[in-house]
Amino acid sequence: MIKKISLIALTVFTLSSCVSKKIYTDLEDKYANLKKENRRLTDDLESLTSDKTKLTNDLSSLQSAYDEAVKERDQLRSDYAATKTNLDNLKASYDALEKNSSAEIAKNSKKNRELLAQLEAKEQALAAENARLENLKKELDSRSKRVAELESVIATKDANMRALKDAISKALTNFEGKGLTVEQRDGKVYVSMENKLLFKSGSWSVGTEGRKAVQQLGNVLAENPDIAILIEGHTDDVPYKGSAQLSGNWDLSTKRATAIVNILRENVSINPENLTAAGRGEYAPIASNDTAEGKAKNRRIEVILTPKLDEISKLLNDI
Repeated sequence: MIKKISLIALTVFTLSSCVSKKIYTDLEDKYANLKKENRRLTDDLESLTSDKTKLTNDLSSLQSAYDEAVKERDQLRSDYAATKTNLDNLKASYDALEKNSSAEIAKNSKKNRELLAQLEAKEQALAAENARLENLKKELDSRSKRVAELESVIATKDANMRALKDAISKALTNFEGKGLTVEQRDGKVYVSMENKLLFKSGSWSVGTEGRKAVQQLGNVLAENPDIAILIEGHTDDVPYKGSAQLSGNWDLSTKRATAIVNILRENVSINPENLTAAGRGEYAPIASNDTAEGKAKNRRIEVILTPKLDEISKLLNDI
């Protein structure tokens, strides 16, 4: 799907003077689908985090059940010991009374049989409880192992994203203070480039300095094939009044995002299937549009890097 969208965007760029309303509407629909897919991926990540919490709670419940089983087993052992003591005392009494009264002997014999029956029943109950306890322990160990594996995978992905963020920051050091920032939040890495670094006003052609920054970013992304790359174009709230080739800010932001994708695609080591271009116009500002400084911050390209969650999903399905 991403290849088709890139081809459509390139065709629109090349034949922009001949764009029909139907093609533009199709592009808007495809963008809406891409946006929905991005939301779905975000929801998936939140769902995975919720599943992890549930597994942790299940693990706690199993631990409580295990502790309760141990308590019941210990009580059975105590009852068993008390019953056995009573039996031993009765046997001693039986030996003493045997010399004096056959009636007492018969009475104690019946009592002994009853106690032996009680003792056998408690032994059976203790054996059953030990078996149940062993099964609970095996289930607890299995769940603990799965949770540990899941936590390890999540920790590894977080570490990889931190390493990716550091690598990008290092590669783009020369562009610090020129409208470029790199940050990590919510398990993703955000590379934000203000338009002053990339484009002239009203243009979607990337300048020399901006192209160099995008190419250096691409060199890092090429070494991380398991990362989904979303390029979002943003504008301020000033209506676009430039070339008649564009219908407005949303169209401009989309073309700028596509321009960045095209530069990244020049790096043959980047899998095109990992790339998505999207325009958001003026509808996702990060600063107030009431000041020139705020408008400048809002006119930007955001490259959003997200780890693929296939391995985590597999672990959750196996639990």
